[in-house]
Amino acid sequence: MPAKRTRPLLVTCALSLLIIFVFAAERLPARLSKQEAATQEGAASEAGKANVSTSRSAAELGRRIDEAIDSSEFRAARWGVYVLSLRDGRVIYARDAERPFTPASNMKVYTTAVALDTLGADYRWRTSVYAEKEPDARGAIGGDLVLYGRGAPDLSSEAKKDAPDHLAKLADDLYKRGVRRVRGQIVGDESYFRGEALGDGWLWNDVQWYFGAEVSALTINGNESTITITPGKPDERATVKVENDDQYFHLSNDANTSQRGSSLTIGVTRGLSDNNLRVWGDFPATGRRYSVRISVHNPALWAAKLFREELLKRGITVDGEAGTRDARVAPDERFDPERAVELAFVTSRSLGEIVKATNKHSININAELILRTLGRERRDAAPDPDPVRMRIRGDDEAGLSFIRLWLERAGIQTSGLSLHDGSGLSRLDIVTPEATARLHAAMTKSPAAKIFLDSLPVAGRDGTLSGRLGTTGGRIQAKTGTLSYNNSLSGYVVAADDEPYAFAILCNDETARGSSVAVIDAIVRLLADYRESR
Repeated sequence: MPAKRTRPLLVTCALSLLIIFVFAAERLPARLSKQEAATQEGAASEAGKANVSTSRSAAELGRRIDEAIDSSEFRAARWGVYVLSLRDGRVIYARDAERPFTPASNMKVYTTAVALDTLGADYRWRTSVYAEKEPDARGAIGGDLVLYGRGAPDLSSEAKKDAPDHLAKLADDLYKRGVRRVRGQIVGDESYFRGEALGDGWLWNDVQWYFGAEVSALTINGNESTITITPGKPDERATVKVENDDQYFHLSNDANTSQRGSSLTIGVTRGLSDNNLRVWGDFPATGRRYSVRISVHNPALWAAKLFREELLKRGITVDGEAGTRDARVAPDERFDPERAVELAFVTSRSLGEIVKATNKHSININAELILRTLGRERRDAAPDPDPVRMRIRGDDEAGLSFIRLWLERAGIQTSGLSLHDGSGLSRLDIVTPEATARLHAAMTKSPAAKIFLDSLPVAGRDGTLSGRLGTTGGRIQAKTGTLSYNNSLSGYVVAADDEPYAFAILCNDETARGSSVAVIDAIVRLLADYRESR
């Protein structure tokens, strides 16, 4: 991580204005009817059109942005840009701002902003261990021991610099409570969330990798593991090690160590519905070790197995094996925490801390868990477009419905939006540059404004912008987004005259070789250098 530098006072003051300008620090209004929302959307759109800057400086900025796009090798791609002042709401540049675009990871700003504003930055997740009854006089649990997840994104089985070993803590607490034997199973219960484990519109060849990990209310270690491959002696097998294995993965190692001077041709696959891993190919004898991060199928069962091992390490006998339970069971078989005894629990980091990690480093699993938590907590307030459906609505669907409602309350047009997941991995997500920029503007009047701002990568300093726009002096804080053929960037920029702006830049359908990131960065530099002439 790059060294942290002190931000100039002038820039700090300018960024702080994002939360105190004309946007009053007040909560969003009460829920609107569909007619009221449509009226407000139309009014907001007309107001935006009426408040387009006609200054010579804005016209020159527009000419230069158009030139940056139209003279580039990505001129044939679809571009959408929207920039508005946070001081008075005037629009200084717009290009196809109402058209639909795939946001990629810019979808995360929708998820995290609404969660922060609605649930509060201090919201925390609780992971519990339940039994039907207290342990008896000999410390025995008569039935199953339930590890019950509620969607904590940071539950871990390893002690790290910024996180404890949660499973070890739970096992220690049970031992201190006198538990010495479990006569039943260790059940990893993920029934707190309703819905599918994979996002709507995710590609099959993404889900074996860490960024396409299954979503579970009982998530552990980010639902991912690392495979490390190290060359051996020529013509012998390469060494393959799986992190946190504990016999949960079934490895087939067909990777050979090849002679000096050969090239690396290693392949790694994981079954779509199992944890069967195959590593094959040739690894040069002189090569360095190579690691890849894979997703874990059925993470709730993995958590239960890891927890069972922690209990055994402490001398707690477990008669049964590890098992799982989700929400797809008969009503009379569902686990009810209210009718059980909580024997131990751990709490997560705050939502504010989780959001910061999510946006700084674009962590998909965090965004998906935040979305489902939002749906679980606000499902009753989230409109259901299909109330007579023949299936139970998933918490991801409820969360997306609530995000749309939040946008409508903020006066942001939603008619051109199609939201399908919380992370932006879905190819079905559709947003507009105007809606994205206006979301950033709306967040400046949220009590969580500063926390949201601080969660965004700082150009040239940290997160996914650490290697970009380093000459802008920390005046840009924005969320990146990348999928094949698509790039995006949205957030805040403080211009050369210290006026702050919200912006969104989305590029889709890149047909040229390379990446449109350089063009996006050129546009943002123009914004950072902008001075308004009245």
